[in-house]
Amino acid sequence: MRVAILAHERFPDRAKTAVGVLRYGDQEVVAVLDRETAGTTVGDHLPDVGAEGVPVVERVADAPDFDALLIGIAPIGGGFDESWRDDVRSAIERDADVVSGLHYFLAEDEEFTALAADHGIELRDVRKPPDDLTVAEGIVRGLDVEVILTVGTDCSTGKMTATLELVEAARDAGLNAGFVPTGQTGIMIDGGGIPIDRTISDFTNGATERLIRERADEYDYLFVEGQGSIIHPAYSAVTCGILHGAQPDHLVLCHEAGREAIHGYESFPIPDPADLVELYADLAEPVAPTELLGGSLNTYELDADEAEEAITEYEGSIGAPAVDPVRDGADAIVERLLDDR
Repeated sequence: MRVAILAHERFPDRAKTAVGVLRYGDQEVVAVLDRETAGTTVGDHLPDVGAEGVPVVERVADAPDFDALLIGIAPIGGGFDESWRDDVRSAIERDADVVSGLHYFLAEDEEFTALAADHGIELRDVRKPPDDLTVAEGIVRGLDVEVILTVGTDCSTGKMTATLELVEAARDAGLNAGFVPTGQTGIMIDGGGIPIDRTISDFTNGATERLIRERADEYDYLFVEGQGSIIHPAYSAVTCGILHGAQPDHLVLCHEAGREAIHGYESFPIPDPADLVELYADLAEPVAPTELLGGSLNTYELDADEAEEAITEYEGSIGAPAVDPVRDGADAIVERLLDDR
């Protein structure tokens, strides 16, 4: 499928959905929409995602033909920016589907639904959970599968990236490994999953459990994409729900080098990662004891020498192997799974 990705004013640093699809998706990306950097290419900003020649354009009218427009931005609160309306309208008028991970459902927008009906296209709101979710039964530890969950010191620390890199490294090592997407970007990449942050609170654990149960017969190892952080003043509930619903055997703690406070909530400092490891383990203990497998450190803002130093310091703090999975891959963490076999 040929897609264009809308990322106005946020590409690439604040457009994690766009970057995730560019890096890991199977779709053929023909253009990125960003008014601020129009006239450049993806390679000018992200030389390592395999999409170097993809143009960054100002609007849908400037993009080559595509089958679907993806909303590649996940703003705080998941709202729809009215400055995007012309592009969504233009995409529909070009007979392209529109795929969105916002909390604002395009399929409930009167203008878009009328246009979609006229043009025979689909408005796909991937953040809309199934209607038949239920509470958890607490049965994951009884399944014949080993579960690894990524958890974070904050939002946007690279949990999805780490999870996908861990899956790739595990498969390269000969393990039968699967990916469990729990957020909008992971769902866009995988084509399945449940948006855990959109579920009814009572069903959050159950939704996570359902995703694992559906895949447990197919894989020996399941890597679950975490969300938020247990210390986040706004999003801790979804983190706890995934932790208890997944009943993970292992955790991978994700952090961004140099980040000292919760993004957008700077009055809330991030504790020492070692303290967070203990907090996650203590919280999991009454439901299903777990242990730290390793750490993932986002060193995007650092040069090679600085990154190496930061990773070494992070390893010392958490007492486990750590990697920047984008720079180095995740082999060092997966090796610990191999040692346990």
